[in-house]
Amino acid sequence: MNSFIARLRITLNKIGLAIGGVFFKITFGMFPESMFCMSVKGHINTDVKVVSEDSESVTIAKFNKYGVMVRDDFKIIATTDLHLGDNPKLRRKAVQMLANHITNARPDLVVFTGDIILSRFQQVDAIQFAKLMEKIGIFWTICYGNHEAREDKGFFKRLLLEGVRTYPHCLVKNGPEELFGYGNHYINILNGENSIQQTLFLFDSGRDILDKYRESHGVPQDMQGYDFIKKDQIDWYKSRVDMLRQKYGDFKSMVFIHIPLPEYAEAITGSDEDGWTFTDKCRILYGSAYESVGCSPFNSGMFDAILERESTQAVFCGHDHVNDFCANYKGVFLVYNQCCGYETYGLSDKIECEEKDWPLGVTVILVHIDGSFDLAQRFNSMYLKGIYEKAQLEKQQKKKK
Repeated sequence: MNSFIARLRITLNKIGLAIGGVFFKITFGMFPESMFCMSVKGHINTDVKVVSEDSESVTIAKFNKYGVMVRDDFKIIATTDLHLGDNPKLRRKAVQMLANHITNARPDLVVFTGDIILSRFQQVDAIQFAKLMEKIGIFWTICYGNHEAREDKGFFKRLLLEGVRTYPHCLVKNGPEELFGYGNHYINILNGENSIQQTLFLFDSGRDILDKYRESHGVPQDMQGYDFIKKDQIDWYKSRVDMLRQKYGDFKSMVFIHIPLPEYAEAITGSDEDGWTFTDKCRILYGSAYESVGCSPFNSGMFDAILERESTQAVFCGHDHVNDFCANYKGVFLVYNQCCGYETYGLSDKIECEEKDWPLGVTVILVHIDGSFDLAQRFNSMYLKGIYEKAQLEKQQKKKK
């Protein structure tokens, strides 16, 4: 019965968006204002194709114009916390900035680490977001954030996921039914028929600690706070690493979650009142910290599993909007994706600064053929009026020289 209701609601939402799209065109964008998928400009042609897929994984690779798989660098854009809400002007700005980054950086894949759609009509706008990504023409995937996850396992989360995963460029999978949450899945990126360039593991990191976890996971009775990766998810991760290693040999991987692991807190010390500084426990590659690490107070052992399996070289998260540092802790990179949203708190709520100094943007991950990678930050400020034009002029002048 739930499955029928889900399909019916998704179909009605799609019909509503189609009707809204007609009105948007005939009113020249004046009505309805909420149709952000119609107003955004930008499109690319991708060289990526799906090689195979099942209920919990997708295997992809890059191909040349003759349909032959190629060995080449693979570019990923990762971003988080767009917090697309009910302010038409601000959410159009956020998604246009996103489209600008995609069409200029031309990635092979976009990964969203949660808290993307927070509007009153979340189910409708999730579908609209999928239509936006189809319009841009890029493969993408997502893991749940704490604001999208209004329940730890249930109909609402399933409906949200079902609404987007049927679109051709969306790679997210429901994942094993027996695991906590929805959208636990992995993506294999091949650089040859029997060679993994990188595997991306994505997890539903939940919302808040619930009382039922206390007995099943050993959470202390008085412990409250953000959620954590569950034991069944950790066991699934370890088993899939073992399975892939048996099939492909040693390979490198990355983990994408919304709520940071407790180990992120090893990188900073201080307080919101006195400010935050980096510790000597980690090697900091770039970025800043303007707030505490919003991790769970309960450490379920995900980082220990990462060290044990010796495959995952980096963890990417969101959640904390004004932390954007990259720290190397015990040989693993702990990375905050750049936040890209305007309808939530940001740096200007912490310190006095102009918009051109806001760290909003995307994180660029360039994966090389051997599985090693480089990281770079791209900021929305480069598309503010005047700044982008100046950069383009300087680029042209350099070419003339």
